[in-house]
Amino acid sequence: MKLWGGRFTKATDAAVDDFNSSIRVDKRMYKEDIAGSIAHARMLGARGIISRADCDIIIKTLEEILVDIESGAVCFKTDAEDIHMNIEKILTDRIGDAGKRLHTARSRNDQVALDIRMYLLNAAEHIKDMLVDTETALLKIAGENLETIMPGYTHLQKAQPVTLAHYMMAYACMFERDIDRLCDCAKRMRVMPLGSGALAGTTHPIDRESVAEELGFDSVTLNSIDGVSDRDFVLETEFCIALVMMHLSRFCEELILWNSDEFGYITMDDAFSTGSSIMPQKKNPDVAELIRGKSGRVYGNLMATLTVMKGLPLAYNKDMQEDKEAVFDSVDTLMMCLEVFPKMILTMKINRDRMLSGARGGFTNATDVADYLVKKGVPFRDAHEIVGKIVLYAEWNKKAIDELTLEQLKEQCPAIEEDIYSAISMQACVNGRSNIGGCAPEAVMSSIKRLKEKLRIS
Repeated sequence: MKLWGGRFTKATDAAVDDFNSSIRVDKRMYKEDIAGSIAHARMLGARGIISRADCDIIIKTLEEILVDIESGAVCFKTDAEDIHMNIEKILTDRIGDAGKRLHTARSRNDQVALDIRMYLLNAAEHIKDMLVDTETALLKIAGENLETIMPGYTHLQKAQPVTLAHYMMAYACMFERDIDRLCDCAKRMRVMPLGSGALAGTTHPIDRESVAEELGFDSVTLNSIDGVSDRDFVLETEFCIALVMMHLSRFCEELILWNSDEFGYITMDDAFSTGSSIMPQKKNPDVAELIRGKSGRVYGNLMATLTVMKGLPLAYNKDMQEDKEAVFDSVDTLMMCLEVFPKMILTMKINRDRMLSGARGGFTNATDVADYLVKKGVPFRDAHEIVGKIVLYAEWNKKAIDELTLEQLKEQCPAIEEDIYSAISMQACVNGRSNIGGCAPEAVMSSIKRLKEKLRIS
């Protein structure tokens, strides 16, 4: 008989049992469910709502059930619907009436809201640790490539010379914001809903604050309807994960381009590449492509949960059972990607000569010619026009700007002197941008130091 079957006269159809059940999805929350039940039982005993003897046997048996689940000795049942009722049924089967008293002053509605908050808080901590590993890899590559000059791009057109270190730090900054965002999200998750009951609270004299403290929450929800119907924290977690995946996807897109023969800036390690079933020469960047592709499913999970929630009246509705499959998939997908991504970038070969050659093409030092003229007293807008004409002249003659003779340059602007060549070399273009956030080695090294201090890594 179902734990809720008192008012029913017929057994649930077998197909409905399977359709209604979420144990396949939510069984992963067994630790959180047992921890929440132990804290709830301890509070019930302390408040005299159940006897001390019942409290003690409930807690002892729940601890034994946890051990049995982790050893594989427990088989969850579909007809018990979910992790909450499975554990409660196992408890009741083992200790009888005492087990039936555990659910006093709570509902599955506030129980599941508690469990998923606890699960996602733990997941967020794990993701943050993995993001620190990713940033550590980026900082290592950056520290080793302060002088590795490469072209920077806008509109996927060569723009100005930068360094690989500067490029890596751009992504390190993105992932640092991701960590901050997860921390901020966690603040709103650390509000405990248990005690909200089904939607109206409870008539029993419970102590919500003691339960919240035991479970590591900062506070309790202030409205019982909101406590059971809120899934903002799920959506916010999915959004945070989607942003991390977007940053990974952008990075992977660049790595895929850089790994191509047309760019040749990097070569993926064999351990993070695959071959073709028909073309023996192929070495494909499949890991990067899969990460890029998996960002789409994470976006879909966010959109799916938004769509589920958008038309739900208060308070709890069974539709909300759909939240877990989506958010768990997002968590799993991101963790899978963060497991391989740092290893992939740490093993890639950096083709520094090819990067430098790329920076020398495309007139990437044109802005520095304009800056040179400004320093000679030419107004910037005039300098911009002059350099545009120099670039056009160089294109016609199939030369780089610094391959033009001084006489050819002076024809465009008499203010140009011999010192222009040292002023617009690739090294000068990079080294001259030494302000905070610039691409000069000392500026990038300062950024590396600041980020390491924030992450508390050496």
